[in-house]
Amino acid sequence: MKLTLDCPLTHQLLALQSNSALARLLSVAKITQSELPLEALVCRQYGLQAAPDYPIAAIAAAADGLNVGNAYWLRADPVHLILQRDCFSLHETVPLSVEREHAMLITESLNQHFRQDGLVFYVGKSGAWYLRSEQVLEIKTTLPSVAAGKNIHQFLPQGADAARCRAVLNEVQMLLHEHPVNMERESIGEVAVNSVWFSGGGAMPENTPINDAQSINSAPSETSAIVATSAFYQGLAHRSDLILQPVPKNPDSFLLDDIQSREHVRLQLPELENVDDVWFKALLTAIKRRKINQLILNLGFYEKSLIVKIKPADLYLKFWRRPKPVMHYLT
Repeated sequence: MKLTLDCPLTHQLLALQSNSALARLLSVAKITQSELPLEALVCRQYGLQAAPDYPIAAIAAAADGLNVGNAYWLRADPVHLILQRDCFSLHETVPLSVEREHAMLITESLNQHFRQDGLVFYVGKSGAWYLRSEQVLEIKTTLPSVAAGKNIHQFLPQGADAARCRAVLNEVQMLLHEHPVNMERESIGEVAVNSVWFSGGGAMPENTPINDAQSINSAPSETSAIVATSAFYQGLAHRSDLILQPVPKNPDSFLLDDIQSREHVRLQLPELENVDDVWFKALLTAIKRRKINQLILNLGFYEKSLIVKIKPADLYLKFWRRPKPVMHYLT
């Protein structure tokens, strides 16, 4: 069984030392670097084209219970902008976790203001936020994983309709300033939702047969199942006619037994505090027992991705390679 695993390199993972399971896997792997952020890499591997954005929002919204039709969609992630000395930076947590009741109150306020402009905000069943525009917006956006923690100026929408989008963002920020939801959030020590972040713009693309997908160091045409919780991955599974499974709570049972009948499984790794102990140790065990014939780790790091390939024999043929802290493999 072949397993492709998509995972952003969070600060927690980057801090892992040489005694971690991830560091052990990296030490014996063949590692190449892609000049694409993780979500863009996944899009390319499934035959999606950037025009100029990858249409992530429309694909996710359709799987998130919304009627996308032929409209133009953007993800409108709730975010917190941090005032620095002479600029704003994007809080690393994107999107912010917002209770559904609060999300509905905020989007209702935004819709009262913007509906007359042909802009409507939605909250999907997953809790993700979207913006539908009656008109196509000629802009290029930046994925939040690329902009997180940085000065947002160079990452704001670009293109013919950039001025309009920036004006919308300014109005959103004014509407959210002292919004009752934010006052309640701040009273209990949570950061305010003081803006939204637009990304993944476009209309729903036509279905591309998976055998025609453009492969980048992977082979989506072989994929038989996607294991994920996000609406975007659910949308990919639907449009590619693949089996969709929820992420299991027990990785050992999942890796050693549950998916052994599948030829190639793609897994969106959940973000957990103890992800190395829970998932990467289980992956290391599964490779040692030859339950996985090939493991591909797509590790996103801001605007780039590491593509890591490991086979069971690597653990024995490259035993002499000493693991190093995870951060080492990014230099």
